[in-house]
Amino acid sequence: MIKKETYTLPGAKGRGMLIDLTFKDKNAPLVIFAHGFKGFKDWGTHNLVANYFAEHGFRFLKFNFSHNGTTPDKPIDFSDLIAFSDNTFSMELADLNAVIDFACNGSSIPKAKGVYLIGHSMGGGISIIQTAEDKRVKKLVTMASISGFGNLWPKAAEEQWRLQGIMYMLNSRTGQQMPLKAGLLDDLERNIGRLNILAKAAQITQPWLIMHGDDDKSVPLSHAKELKAANPNAELLITKGADHTFGGYHPYPENTLPPVLQKFCEQTVTFLNK
Repeated sequence: MIKKETYTLPGAKGRGMLIDLTFKDKNAPLVIFAHGFKGFKDWGTHNLVANYFAEHGFRFLKFNFSHNGTTPDKPIDFSDLIAFSDNTFSMELADLNAVIDFACNGSSIPKAKGVYLIGHSMGGGISIIQTAEDKRVKKLVTMASISGFGNLWPKAAEEQWRLQGIMYMLNSRTGQQMPLKAGLLDDLERNIGRLNILAKAAQITQPWLIMHGDDDKSVPLSHAKELKAANPNAELLITKGADHTFGGYHPYPENTLPPVLQKFCEQTVTFLNK
C-alpha cells in the first residue's frame, strides 16, 4: 500500500517548506522532485507521478520552495506574494540543499545514501547547478528544463524592472499579477558564475537524462539541445507531441497519468534503474 508522510522544514530565511514523501518501502532509493516557476508540489499531476514512482520501487519526495508564494497552511494557493517577490535563485539552491540534507541525515526519515534529482523547467536549472556542486546527487533527470535563468522573462523588460524595482508577471491560470523584485536580477549579477546553468551543466559527471517535448511552447526544445551540447555525455530524449508539462494541467481531475507523462515516468524509471 502506498503511504504518504508530510513534514515541514525551514528553508531560506527560515521560511517553512512543506515536504511530502510518497513510498511503499521506506528504505527504497530516494527521488527528489523540484518544481518550476509558478509551480508547487501538489500541482496537477505531481501526486500521480509520486504514486507511479512509489509503485516502481522508489521513495518520491517533493517540496514547495520556501519563497514560491505558497505557505504550509495554504500549499496550493499563491497567498504570499510578498515572499514570491523576494525569491532568488540562490535561495532556491539553499532550499534544495536543505531538502537533500533532510533526506541524507536520517533524522526524520531513513537515511538516503544518495539521491536522484528530477527538476522541471526552472527547477531543472536549479537541479543542474545542485548536481554539479553536490556528489550526493547520484543521477539527474531534467524535464523541460531551462538552459538559462534569463530565459524566464523578456530581456527588454530588465531596464524598466530595475528602474521601478519590481516587475509583474501574469499567472494565466489564477489571473494574479505575480511580483518580482529587482533583487532577482541582483542575485544573478552577484553570482554570475554559480548561476550560469550551461557552465554548470558542463561540470556534471553524474549520469544525466535530459527530457523535453517537441511541442513545448514555454521552454523551446532549443534549451534541451543547448544543455546536451554543454554536456555531450548527457542522454537527450525528445518526446514527440509533449508540451511543457507533458500533458499535465491544474487542476487535474483524472486518476491516471496522461500518456506522454506516463512515458516520461517509464523512461525515467528505466534510466534510474540502469
